[in-house]
Parts: sequence; C-alpha cells; structure tokens
Amino acid sequence: GTVPEEERCTVERADSSLTYALFLQRFAFSRPVILRGVTDNSAFRSLCTREKLLAAFGARPVRLSTANTYSYRKVDVPFQEYVEQLLKPQDPARLGSDTLYFFGDNNFTEWGHLFQQYVVPPFRIPGTSPAYSFGIAGSGSGVPFHWHGPGYSEVIFGRKRWFLYPPDQTPHFHPNETTLAWLHHTYPMLPEAQRPLECTLRPGEVLYFPHRWWHATLNLDTSVFISTFLG
Repeated sequence: GTVPEEERCTVERADSSLTYALFLQRFAFSRPVILRGVTDNSAFRSLCTREKLLAAFGARPVRLSTANTYSYRKVDVPFQEYVEQLLKPQDPARLGSDTLYFFGDNNFTEWGHLFQQYVVPPFRIPGTSPAYSFGIAGSGSGVPFHWHGPGYSEVIFGRKRWFLYPPDQTPHFHPNETTLAWLHHTYPMLPEAQRPLECTLRPGEVLYFPHRWWHATLNLDTSVFISTFLG
C-alpha cells in the first residue's frame, strides 16, 4: 500500500559540493537540509532486501515501540513475525498507542555487522558521536511530532515524508494521534504561515535536522530507513 505524495518541498537541498565549513555555517545549528550524493550506500542497500534481512535476522527478537509521542510501551516479537504479520499499512482510525513500529531499539550485538556496512554522512557536529537506529515500517506509518538532539535520516527503500518546525514553534498535535491522522485532520486547516517545513525523501537522500527541531515522519510506502543520532 502507498500514501499519495505531496510534491511540495520547502527544505533546502545540497549536493556533494557542500563543504564541511559551509555545512557548519549554514545548517548545523540553524536549519535542516537534504543531502544528495554525499555518500554511497548501495552496498548497504543490497543487504536490506526483505529476503536478506529475513535470512539474517528472521528468528531474532526485535523490540517494537508505539507510534505516539509520550508512551514508552515496548513489545518484543521475532523479526519474521513483524515482517510477515505486523508490517501492514497504517489504519487511519488507530491511535498511536495501538500502533506498533520497528525503529530504534536495535540490538547492536546482533545487528552490528549490518551497521558496519553503512556509510555515515561525512559532516559531524563537534563534540558528538554517532549512534544508529534502523527501522522498517508500513505505508502510512510514522512517528508523530517530537524533538531530540541533532541527527541524520536516510531512506534505504521506499519514500518518507518529513514535517519539521523550529524549536520556538511548537506544532499543534495530539500526542496519541498518528502522523497520518494529523495529516488528514490538522494539516489541511493550517494557515500557510503555520505550515511546517516539509519534503519527501527518496532512497539515497539524507535529511539533517538540528538540535531540538520538532519533526514528524510519514512513510509513503513500506520503507527501510536508518537514522544517525549525534549525541
């Protein structure tokens, strides 16, 4: 299943000509940017097909999280069960607390050899070190608005739509409402001046978001993705 794509993109883009000095000056502490061509993760992508992931991790447990902002409920299931039974399109009427989502709670002992094949975006924030969060989710799924430290997110398969607000502009949302419900109910009513920065990422594109920027995500297809948190 897929979710219709919005062509609107209000996040600045940059390519491999972006220097580290310019990244620090223009984006690192001030606004998000979409990077294209700064890394080549084709080898990592080849390891992330359904068949290869099931062969490598099918019997191993994964920890699922609920897709709402203020809940810490976790559910452990075998990876194969998640892929074959739970990886479905988002039900628009389902609350975030009833929606399970595989992202972030990776066992680095078991998944470490996969992450070793990932090429990290080259621009670091001084004084930070990277930590990975790998995820797979169905169309229409996503995490509602939240914030944390700076980081990157790359789409490996599928498309992922992002919505972002600066730290001083708290978005209007219900913490137990999924991103899909917010997009249907709240987003259309927003005046132009209150709309978030937004864009849809495709495979090979990397979004950088600065510290404390609010963001929500919506997977337009069944998607594989990885984030690099700079802490």
